Order: sequence, then C-alpha cells, then structure tokens
Amino acid sequence: MTKAIIAVPMGDPAGIGPEITVKSFLNSEVLEAANSIVVGDKKIIDKALEITGTDLQVNVIKEVEEADFSSSVINLIDLNNVDTETFKFGEVQKQCGKAAFEYIEHAIKLAMDGKVDALATTPINKESLKAAEVPFIGHTEMLEELTNSHDPLTMFQVRSLRIFFLTRHLSVKAAIDQMTAERVHDYIKRSYDALIKLGVKEPKLAVAGLNPHSGEGGLFGNEEIDEITPGIERAREEGYEVAGPVPADSVFFQALNGRYDAVISLYHDQGHIAAKMTDFHKTISITNGLPFLRSSVDHGTAFDIAGQNIASSESMEECIKLAGEYALTFRN
Repeated sequence: MTKAIIAVPMGDPAGIGPEITVKSFLNSEVLEAANSIVVGDKKIIDKALEITGTDLQVNVIKEVEEADFSSSVINLIDLNNVDTETFKFGEVQKQCGKAAFEYIEHAIKLAMDGKVDALATTPINKESLKAAEVPFIGHTEMLEELTNSHDPLTMFQVRSLRIFFLTRHLSVKAAIDQMTAERVHDYIKRSYDALIKLGVKEPKLAVAGLNPHSGEGGLFGNEEIDEITPGIERAREEGYEVAGPVPADSVFFQALNGRYDAVISLYHDQGHIAAKMTDFHKTISITNGLPFLRSSVDHGTAFDIAGQNIASSESMEECIKLAGEYALTFRN
C-alpha cells in the first residue's frame, strides 16, 4: 500500500511542538499511517529528544528523496534558524516567531512542488509571530496567501464527527451578521464537495440551528426563518442532501452516531465545544480548499509546560494519522 508523505513543520520552537513531534514517532500506528518529514531546527529537535528521553536517530536531509522511513528515524529538513544561546522554552521570542513561519513556508513549498502529499502542523504562537513582524496571525492566513487560495474551508474531525464552520474568529454579533442565505447555501455546496474529495460518498449534511430549538418558528428569533432555512432550501432544490436547521443541542450527537456525515456549525464556539467535549485530545482540524490537504492539532503552544516532557502527543499522533488517511484521496 502506498503511503502518503507528510511534512510536519515543528511549530514555535519555544512551545510544545518539538516535544509532541518527536513523541509521535514512537507510535507504530503513526508510522504505519504515513511517512513523515519534519521541517525544523536540529538543535531544538535534539533538545526535544533529550527532554523526552526518546531514543531516535535524526536523519538530516535536504531533499525528500533522501529520507529513510525506518521506524527509529526522524527525517529532518534542518533550517538551522534558532540561536540556542538566547533561546528559552516557554517564552515569546522574535526569533521563534520568525523560525515557526519559515518552517511552515518551507513545508508549503514542498507540498506545492509535489514533494509531499499533505501538511500536519504543530502549534504556533500569535505573539511570537507579531514580535517577528510576520504579516499573518495564524496558519490559515499563511496557507491562504502562500497557496493563492481563497477562503479555505475548516473542518474539525473527532472520531466519526465532522464539523464545518460557517464563520471563524468573530464576535457572536458579527458572526450572526454573516449568516446570510447566500453564505449558508455556498457553504453547504463547499462542505459537500470537500467531503467528496475526502472520500465520503453521497454525503448527508446537517446545518445547526442558531437559536434555542432553531428559533421555534420565530418565538426565539427570526434568523432561521429569514436566512438560514432559505439557504438550506435552495441547496436542497439543487439536489444536495442537507437537513436543518437542526437544534444545536442535538445535531452534533446525531452526527457522532452516524445520522449525518458532517454538521455545519454557524459560529466558532458552537462547533468547537461539541468537538472538544467529545474528545479534546483527538479533535483535529482539516483545512480544505487548498491545493493539498492540511491537518492540525487544535491546541496552542502551551508555553507554561513547554520543555518539561508533560505535553501529551496524542493530538499530534491523530493529526498525522488523519493526514495520512485523507491525503492520497484528496490528491486524486
């Protein structure tokens, strides 16, 4: 069986990214799911190996073709961009923000050049990026700009539950203003197409309701009547199998148990809470709408525990496994 090749930018050097990256190479399921290449700094990876007591060989490579995918090897493209004389774990540092961006930039180039099939990204820190004057606030914005893509589509997966997001980082009031019939209709089509590309045949979608009981016929708000339902009905008329608006207090449970292949969450926390309450550590973010697939852990740099061998690698392991599962289907 052909395995996908996954690029793993190691994230902010001062965070837990290096630790969870090296730990993930100890999981046989991760090694079976994909062939991974880390993009980072060897000095920091060596520190992570020492901190975690992980006995793995680091194979420094310049080209993907040089990789050795043996079970005891970490293949590393070493950008050598961290000054260990001034480096400290758990602190916002300009050099770390710059380094983290360069790892992502290099990994994206590998994917755009067809050298790797997907990216599995580790945490970066917004304050460190700002200190380095990196002109992006996060991964999604970097990916959008550096791949010349438009409005990438975020999907969470945890176990059998998949969640798309109609809106992202906005106040609830601003998010509601974006819940137009046109946007709902567009996101149903985009979510459906994304599921097809991920290998889901004849997807069944549901759109979550906004208000309690999806508004109860206007008793608790008119957003469902005025915007959300018309967007759903238009998609149904075009042949998309989509239910809703389904009350948010039940739709995610129903999807987890197989009634729907995915749910469109109307705002950030609505879907995040459902996913993380299902399984915080195994909630993985998938970015669709790019020329390649990108998966990501859904937690931060955890500066408070970085460098202490406390951080769990469970999310990173799941991240690489999902990237390996979906990448080849996505490419085709």
